[in-house]
Amino acid sequence: MLYWLSAFSDTIGPLNVLRYITFRTGGAMFTALVFVFLFGHSIIDLLRLKQGKGQPIRSDGPQSHLVTKKGTPTMGGLMILFGAVVSTVLWANPANRYVWIVLGVTLTFGAIGFYDDYLKVTKQTHAGFSGKLRMVLEALIAAAACYAIASIGRQPFASSLTFPFFKELVLPLGWLFIVFGAFIIVGAGNAVNLTDGLDGLAIVPVIIVALSFGFISYLTGNSFFADYLNIHYVAGTGELAVLCGAVIGAGLGFLWFNAPPASIFMGDTGSLALGGMIGTIAVATKHEIVLAVVGGLFVLEAVSVIVQVVSFKLTGKRVFRMAPIHHHFEQLGWTEPQIVIRFWIVSVVLALVGLSTLKLR
Repeated sequence: MLYWLSAFSDTIGPLNVLRYITFRTGGAMFTALVFVFLFGHSIIDLLRLKQGKGQPIRSDGPQSHLVTKKGTPTMGGLMILFGAVVSTVLWANPANRYVWIVLGVTLTFGAIGFYDDYLKVTKQTHAGFSGKLRMVLEALIAAAACYAIASIGRQPFASSLTFPFFKELVLPLGWLFIVFGAFIIVGAGNAVNLTDGLDGLAIVPVIIVALSFGFISYLTGNSFFADYLNIHYVAGTGELAVLCGAVIGAGLGFLWFNAPPASIFMGDTGSLALGGMIGTIAVATKHEIVLAVVGGLFVLEAVSVIVQVVSFKLTGKRVFRMAPIHHHFEQLGWTEPQIVIRFWIVSVVLALVGLSTLKLR
C-alpha cells in the first residue's frame, strides 16, 4: 500500500523511492523481520498453551527425537506467514496480479498445512488428514494459479516451457502448461514439507531459494536486464522480489526461534506454504527447471522418499536406513548440527549453480 504514496512524489520528492522495487524489497525484508521478532515470543507462548504436549513425535523416526524434541509446539509457520503477508501487502504494488496469485497459493497451502497440523496436535498422532485428499486440494489450487498466470501473460509464451542455457529453445505446452505448472507447485510444496525434519534444516534453504528467486524475479521483470542477460522478459514479475524479500525477513526472524534447540517447529503450516510459494514464483518467472537446481536439496529429500518407498514395495528392501535422507545420515551417526549445516552448504552451492544459468546462454 505504501507504493500508492509514490503518486505524491511530485510534491514530496523523497516519496519517489517507493517506485523502486529494490527499496521496497529491502523495506519488506526489514518489516517482516521486525514483525516476527516483536510477536514471535507471544505466538510461541500462545501455541504452547493451546497445544499442550506440542507436536507428536513419530515413534518410527530417530529415537533421539522422542527425547530432544518432545513437547515442542508446532505451527510456527504462522509466524512466517503473518510477517510475510503483512509486509508484502504493505510494500508491494497492490495492482500487481502476480503478487496476489502467489499470495493466494501461499495462504491456501498454508491453510491446508494448518488443518493437518491441527489434527496432529489435537489427536496426538503424526498422521494428519487424508494424504490423497490433501494432494487433490493442492493440485486444484495449483492448477487455478497456473491458469491465472497463463491468462495474464502473453500467449503462447505464457503457456510455454523455457530451458536454461538456451533462450531460443521454448516448448509450447498449451493446456498442458496447467498440468505441468501444478506439478511443479505441488511438488515444491511437498518437497519442502519433507525437508522440515530437523531444527533449522528447512528454513535456511527456503531463505536461500527465496533470495535466488527474488533476484531472478527482479531481472526477469526488468526489460533492460532481461535483454542484457539474454533471458526471457516477463512483465510484472519484478514485483515478486518484494514478496521474496518479505519471506527472507520473516524466515530470518523464525530462524531465531527455530535454531537448535528449537523453541517451535515450522510444521506443515509453514513448509507447505513456503514450498507452494517458491513453486508458483518459478512458474510465473518461467524458471521451473532452474528451481530444480536452486532447490535441489528439496528435490533430493523428495526423491529419497520416493526411492525408499518404491524399493521397499518392489523388493522388500530399503535403499536408505531411513527416509527422508536427512534421517539416513542421522542413522549413520552424524549429529543434527552436522547434517543441518552441511545441507545448508549444499543449498548455497546449488543456488550459485542455478544463478549461473542466467548468464550462460
